Amino acid sequence: MAKRKNISAIDVGTTKIATITANVRSESNIEVLGVGVVPSRGLHKGIVVNMDEAKQSIAASVREAQRASGIRIDSAYVGVPGRHMSSFNNRGVVAISHGDRLVRPQDLKRVLSAARSVCVPEGKQVLHAIPRFYALDGQEMIKQPVGMHGTRLDVETHIITASVTSIQNLAKCVRSVGVDVEDLILEPLASGEAVLTPEERETGVILADIGGGTTDIAIFKNGSIYHTSILPVGGYQVTSDISIGLDLPFKIADEMKKKYGNVTPDLELGETIQVEENGHSVSHRTLCRIIRSRMEELLDLILLEMPTTDYHSLVPSGLVLIGGTANLTGLVDLGHSVLHMLVRKGQLSVNIYGVTDILRDPAFASTVGLILWQARKRGGAARQVEVKRPREVNGFPKARAFFESNHNKLLAKYEGKYIAILNREVIDADDDFSLLAERVYSRYGYKDIYMPKVERKGTILHIPTPQVKKG
Repeated sequence: MAKRKNISAIDVGTTKIATITANVRSESNIEVLGVGVVPSRGLHKGIVVNMDEAKQSIAASVREAQRASGIRIDSAYVGVPGRHMSSFNNRGVVAISHGDRLVRPQDLKRVLSAARSVCVPEGKQVLHAIPRFYALDGQEMIKQPVGMHGTRLDVETHIITASVTSIQNLAKCVRSVGVDVEDLILEPLASGEAVLTPEERETGVILADIGGGTTDIAIFKNGSIYHTSILPVGGYQVTSDISIGLDLPFKIADEMKKKYGNVTPDLELGETIQVEENGHSVSHRTLCRIIRSRMEELLDLILLEMPTTDYHSLVPSGLVLIGGTANLTGLVDLGHSVLHMLVRKGQLSVNIYGVTDILRDPAFASTVGLILWQARKRGGAARQVEVKRPREVNGFPKARAFFESNHNKLLAKYEGKYIAILNREVIDADDDFSLLAERVYSRYGYKDIYMPKVERKGTILHIPTPQVKKG
């Protein structure tokens, strides 16, 4: 019988925050237990701009998911949006020095570590380092070199970096509502797990998640991620154009966009046809022309993000559209007309059951994808394996045990300071938590570092979790 495990994820966007809890037996056997969706406040283009409002929105979403599932959410995987992302491909090389020249698992760790050792700009940290393919003695496109013979092992990786402060602010908002951050995942990567077929990923496809504040782009080729980028344009800008162009309140403009928007090419609408919403009346033809102009511009921008001009060879499977704006009537036809390639609206490519009605909407592709990303990693079947610093212990629980069992010794040396614990070792300390976090995150990545404040036994403040009272 498959082992059951509950996994939770929080999809933090500009227009909505969605929390999902699922019972995962395997990557093909996932039961959704509860979903909580609330309007997003305190974020702009995927970046926290008001901490208090963002905390309240995240807390409301978590409460709703807990109420629907009847299960307390203590930890979650968090989707990372935002224009602060950047990416590039990097290559790592190591020699196979064993007498039999046989590639072993530890050789993979060495070459992945070599590929991940890159200089990143100040204020940035590596969020993902994903192996695309391996090469052995010059033979490219090897998927799994373990057990093969050779003298030189190469790996091509896709490196994704993010703003340290943006990551810290988002993680702090989640932790403040009593939820630990299990891991941070770039949302386009998660979305690909939910809506792309294996054939599309292999031949080459563009995935565009048109959200409220940004459009997240990911190109998949040869079965793995090839390129990622973020456009600071989304549904918000379309609504803003309608609001300004037709002199409407923003909320009314958004409702009209969703209810009456149609971007079908060569759509014929009479000049006298009016549409109404909450006492406001506008020309239907003018409304649709404004929306179509912005969407044509966005489709052109997506094409400009391609790393090559020969995009028909790079992505013969075309473009897959997801996100709330993908629901615009006629957008697929407009994509065909503007880009001259295959275009489809993303639908879930996996079977899930339970509380799933709302999740069939392409606006929730990244929400479902966060669960699938981790389910496939746990099952050993993930198409991308994130490269992290090797760990000797299983993350925070044992680090916490080390902290508490050695509290008196640590108190004598570090009282009043924040300390960073990796495995069973104090690797850094500082009076200022932000300075400490920036140093250790840039050196070791995010997940492995546990940072409590060393105080007297009355109260111990754990930074990654709510305050814990000691008896």
